[in-house]
Amino acid sequence: MSIMSSLSSEMMNCCGLLTVQKEPVPLKSIEVELEVRDHVATVVSTLNYQNKEDKPIEAVFVFPLPGDAAVCHFSAKMGQKEIVAEVKEKQEAREEYDDALSSGQQAFLLEESDQSPDVFSMSVGCLPPGESASIRLEYVTELAVQADEGLRFCLPAVLNPRYTPQGSEAPAVQVNSVPASLVPYSLSFSARVSSPRPISKVESSCSLDPLQFLNTDQTQATVKLGAGHKFDRDVEVLIYYKDAHQPTAVVEAGQASAKPGTLMGDPVVMVSLFPEFPQSVMSSVASCGEFVFLMDRSGSMGVSMNNKDRNETRISSARETLLLLLKSLPMGCYFNIYSFGSSYEHIFPKSVEYSQQTMEEALKRVGTMEADLGGTEILKPLKHIHEQPCIPSHPRQLFVFTDGEVGNTREVIDLVKKNSGSHRCFSFGIGEGASSALINGLAKEGGGHAQFITGSDRMQPKVMQSLRFALQPAVVDISITWDLPKDVSVTVLSPPITALFQGQRSLVYGQLSGQSSEAAEGCVTVKYSLAGHPTQNQLHFSLKPEEDTGLTVHRLGARTWIRSLEMEGRESRGEQHTGVKEKVVALSIQSGVSSCFTAFIAVNKGDGEAIQGPLVRRNVPAPRMMMRVGCGLAPLMGLACYNPIPPPVPLGCRVSPRRLMRGMVCSDSRPPALQMSCHVPAAAGAADWTQPEEKPPPCDPLLQLVSLQNASGFWMLDSALAAALGKTSEEVEKSKPKPVNSEVWATILALIWLQEFQTDAKDEWQILAGKAVLWLQAQNAPNVTECVDAGNALLGCRVQKDALGL
Repeated sequence: MSIMSSLSSEMMNCCGLLTVQKEPVPLKSIEVELEVRDHVATVVSTLNYQNKEDKPIEAVFVFPLPGDAAVCHFSAKMGQKEIVAEVKEKQEAREEYDDALSSGQQAFLLEESDQSPDVFSMSVGCLPPGESASIRLEYVTELAVQADEGLRFCLPAVLNPRYTPQGSEAPAVQVNSVPASLVPYSLSFSARVSSPRPISKVESSCSLDPLQFLNTDQTQATVKLGAGHKFDRDVEVLIYYKDAHQPTAVVEAGQASAKPGTLMGDPVVMVSLFPEFPQSVMSSVASCGEFVFLMDRSGSMGVSMNNKDRNETRISSARETLLLLLKSLPMGCYFNIYSFGSSYEHIFPKSVEYSQQTMEEALKRVGTMEADLGGTEILKPLKHIHEQPCIPSHPRQLFVFTDGEVGNTREVIDLVKKNSGSHRCFSFGIGEGASSALINGLAKEGGGHAQFITGSDRMQPKVMQSLRFALQPAVVDISITWDLPKDVSVTVLSPPITALFQGQRSLVYGQLSGQSSEAAEGCVTVKYSLAGHPTQNQLHFSLKPEEDTGLTVHRLGARTWIRSLEMEGRESRGEQHTGVKEKVVALSIQSGVSSCFTAFIAVNKGDGEAIQGPLVRRNVPAPRMMMRVGCGLAPLMGLACYNPIPPPVPLGCRVSPRRLMRGMVCSDSRPPALQMSCHVPAAAGAADWTQPEEKPPPCDPLLQLVSLQNASGFWMLDSALAAALGKTSEEVEKSKPKPVNSEVWATILALIWLQEFQTDAKDEWQILAGKAVLWLQAQNAPNVTECVDAGNALLGCRVQKDALGL
């Protein structure tokens, strides 16, 4: 036994970290440095590789990045030598990489997935025995504005295999992953934040060291991940500034070495708009609309929302969210609920008018929803929804809930864009590993708003925030005009703005050509119509360029233009598509920003000897979440029994195995009929895992009360309401003022209870409480003040009548 232990220890020391398959892992650590300037982030990741084997290796790492990131730098350092990668057409880069490996040269390749811009593949080729390499990857990204006015940065860590339905046009991405707890390399993360306005606070889903301010006015600060961080979740950071969301414009000087008249040679302006809508219009809540809810019921929705409460799964939280949504819909609207997995279902054949009867029928069906529909095929139900005729005077509002692990991201987003004239799309990414490209793309192209629910987040307040947006009158006739000096012109790089919401930011990028004095000013005007009211917002800004921004604005502008062209290319065919591809490749090479048609390639063309011996491929695993299947464990959306095995490479052949893997098959591309049907043994390291006994979750008092509300807004006076209020039927009945209607009394009691005992959850119940107030006002009920006083006495509260909106 001691001899075997000694041999095992010797193998570990020789080969380094091992995967579950006992293969050495050449990636040792990842160091991430985040620099935030106002609402733009620059991220530098350093990946440290070391080959402890006695043969040359090729390390291939498939990993997630934010879907809207502009990757702008890729380099490799071996010893004192650094090789900076160039951007080239993708096929050309692949062939150069393969040819270098065939010649025994070191080469490095970074490419974006053809189907999802939030998945990248990094290949480190011909790393000799005993040698180390440090890979530097840099990207810039905009920070999304949250409902509470925080700015959200997410460092994606978890990469769950993406489900690709059979017959899809999309070539699947091979995802090599292990349970997050078994990731064999470390992550360190630090951030530096600076802004013209003071920093209020920085929060995270992960443990952070205390915020360290660098100056007295608190406009600069640093923060790091706390010690002992485990690579088991995405790193989400929320940044709050004082008076943050004001319209701004940043003009960035062009690159000195670039030719004037080109994107990189001219100044680029980034305009950040925060439209302010007239309060008179915003005070009226829309009572029309067709609300379509599309709920993911794939197997991965059975995963726990967080590690603290195993009983709260994604699907159970979704059911609770649908309850709140259905109770909050306005009378007179239409609605329907779809759910999908490998197949899809809908509660009604077509959208129905919202009433007590249809609401109850829907809630009955919602209560039986489980994560039992297999894979994640979202395209078919979306097509069915868009095939339904729109209801006149009821604009369609589509709410999509998914954990976002799909392989045909671009197909889905293209479909939403194609139908964006007839609907607004609000999307919700649930849990670790949700595709940011899918969630953000659905909202952006659908003229809606995206939300992410991770860690200990509650789904309900974020969803209700989006419902408030959906209830806002649609903004139409949006136009942007520029007032610039006569010798200055602007080329807008951003697609037209299709949606505006109160308090939400819209970004516009423009290339400025011509000459202007340092004192010159420009003005941008946004005009739109809101509920029939013509409105405009203006922003004046200096044309003097800022010199020290590191071309961040140029790269974000280039990324925006590239994404627009890519979508134009997918919509076109033949010669037009070829022309668009040529434009994207030229722009990508000029700006140094990645695209779906290009890749970063670096080859070590030094004078050293060619590396000898057969090249061994090592797939570096990314962390993934785990879910239960039957009585065992299975990788989330990627059952091990369907992992593909690459074709063998003849011994002594130096051709990279990636040429044999061009048609990469996702580990989740099994036939939908087999989804969730095979038994998978527990993963290594989890042999002693036993499934805990399922216990019914305790009834949430808020949901208990909400579930009793009538569709039109009132509550019935009955024993169920009394129990929800913590009282007996006799106590409630006895306290009622005699001349008051029972429903009026019950509704006022419910409003008092919400205001007094559910203050922290106000975002969740505010809309349905508003319905109750409107119902009470319509009753023209007498003695409301007496009812409020009696209700306070009964419930032991001190809620003022005005606080209830009465």
